[in-house]
Amino acid sequence: MKKTVASVVLSLWLAGCGYAPASHYAKNVVGESVSTEVIISMEDPQNTVIIKDAVDKAVITKFRTALRPKHSAKTHLTISIGGVGFSPLQYDTNGYVITYRATVTMNISRVTEGKSASYATTGVYDFAIEPNAIITDQARFEAISQGAEKAIDAFIAKLAAEGAKPPKEEEK
Repeated sequence: MKKTVASVVLSLWLAGCGYAPASHYAKNVVGESVSTEVIISMEDPQNTVIIKDAVDKAVITKFRTALRPKHSAKTHLTISIGGVGFSPLQYDTNGYVITYRATVTMNISRVTEGKSASYATTGVYDFAIEPNAIITDQARFEAISQGAEKAIDAFIAKLAAEGAKPPKEEEK
């Protein structure tokens, strides 16, 4: 009972102080419909497919907006992979790597109603493997997908910062 009362009070307080989630401000920038295009990397086409799926999932869940074809979307995002890398983070007592960090770097170009902007964003994901083992394809795909989602989260934070700024005098 105390938890219910506390959560209601917290909800009322947050609503009363003008709190809005980052997705609200990001949606102010991109609008109600978004189209995505991921430029395929000739060096690493497998990663491109993984990142395309992660980007589309993030647009739907984090922007809370609809994916549309390019000709009918208010905003078009063009994403290119800057790089995907794996670096060891932790070793066991025998010197074998047991934790890796996947780093996904993306360049995102946004065109909203004729206005364009470019963003560079990076996402990292740490994961463990068995000592004296190689990174399996499943672990690699999961790490790239999670890193891409975190890069999209960083992109959304940048958009939210843009959306939270008051409009300039000439834009009013």
